[in-house]
Amino acid sequence: MKAEEVKVIRYIAEMDGEDITPKQDGGVLKLIKKEGSGTELPMTGDKVYIHYTGTLLDGTEFESSRGREMKFCFELGKGEVIKAWDLGVATMKAEEVSRFICKPEYAYGQSGSPPKVPPSATLVFEVELFKFHGEDVTEDKDGGVIRRIVTKGGGHCKPTEGTTVQGRRFSLCRGRVGFEPPCECTAQEREAPVTVEGMFGGGAFDRRELSFVIGYGESLGLPAGVETAIMSMEEGEESVFTLTPKYGFGKAGNAEFHVPPDAALQYRIKLSEFEKARESWQMNMAEKLEESSAAKEKGARFFKEGKYRLAVVQYKRILAWLAHESDRSEPHGKEVRALRLAVRLNLAVCYLKMQEPAQAAENCNTALELDDCNEKALFRRAQACFAMGEFERALNDFQRLLQLYPENRAARAQVALCQRRVKEQHEKDKRLYASLFRKCSDRDIKKEGLKDEKEEEEASRATDVENGGRDQKLLQTGPNIQNDDLS
Repeated sequence: MKAEEVKVIRYIAEMDGEDITPKQDGGVLKLIKKEGSGTELPMTGDKVYIHYTGTLLDGTEFESSRGREMKFCFELGKGEVIKAWDLGVATMKAEEVSRFICKPEYAYGQSGSPPKVPPSATLVFEVELFKFHGEDVTEDKDGGVIRRIVTKGGGHCKPTEGTTVQGRRFSLCRGRVGFEPPCECTAQEREAPVTVEGMFGGGAFDRRELSFVIGYGESLGLPAGVETAIMSMEEGEESVFTLTPKYGFGKAGNAEFHVPPDAALQYRIKLSEFEKARESWQMNMAEKLEESSAAKEKGARFFKEGKYRLAVVQYKRILAWLAHESDRSEPHGKEVRALRLAVRLNLAVCYLKMQEPAQAAENCNTALELDDCNEKALFRRAQACFAMGEFERALNDFQRLLQLYPENRAARAQVALCQRRVKEQHEKDKRLYASLFRKCSDRDIKKEGLKDEKEEEEASRATDVENGGRDQKLLQTGPNIQNDDLS
């Protein structure tokens, strides 16, 4: 028996730890040194924050995070660290401290990690778990949709906007969406089972197997965050998602589900399988233009029905299909350019209706890159700037619009309104600056007064010192008193 194996056997005997490996092969043993708090354990995909110290069996320390300013952070179960850590940290509670003895196959294997960790080394890690939280799956990473993986999926393919998710107990005709389909689907949309359970206040308000094209969930009473969640999932995955009000039912709430305004929601979602919609590279130019034209018509229909988010989905699909197409090549260049311009203008007005002026302005900017004198782009950008309180920018756009299109009465009316708002803003700024100036002046006067008082005090102190010195001198050189004078 090798000396290393003897050390391992002795260490295991002394440690008396719990085997936490799925195969119960003794590859990772755990001994709790300090109990954690609560009952919750981290899940796959969670960000975990730890401190650790790694030693060899003879006690030699080869690495530690304790001397660093920041805690070590990684995503659990994603293979970012050695297997022993993914297994071990998943068993810990917040504030827990545990020791793990890890065989080579769960650590650095036969090669080790030179020069500090020798080949085929059994290692000991003391780990302290401070906190953990789910993964933010929103595009803006604003914490609006947080995922906690219950069952990990397989593969790297994920649904995208336009993919159809289909519940097993529903049969759909081609083009059907949900229980009461609002539109026809294209030949490129595919099917996939999905189950959702919405929860609020400790109880479930929605349990369904659904059939819908991703992007159309609004028609089934699903908040936008659910679709964001589904697009982050892999085949076979089951996860719990926490949605902030922005990604839930917002300020309106949902009367049908008895969800109040500004409520944070939780959804448990299981995605069994799916086939992705055809990607842009799988279509030729003629097919892309045909699909784009159909999507544009759907978007217009959704817009007229007041379903602005559904319209946005259609317009974004067009941009995705045409993303790598040149608008300067023949014979389709002009058509591609016209489509892109129309889509940007339509997105801008959708976002204005949805009260998202920053997104509206961004699409107008892109539209103006395609046509720098476009009347609708200038007008909608001015509207967006006005909504954001940027009145001077709005005024500039409206005035430029009138220079190009003098007959635009709506722009003329907006110019007068912008001028009034700019004047009001200037007056407000003047009052603000005047107030700040007064405060600064009062502070300066106060400082000057304190300075004068300090100077007077210092001068008085200097006079006292001077007078005190003179008095002492007079005392020493006063009238000569004869020591023999009798009283």
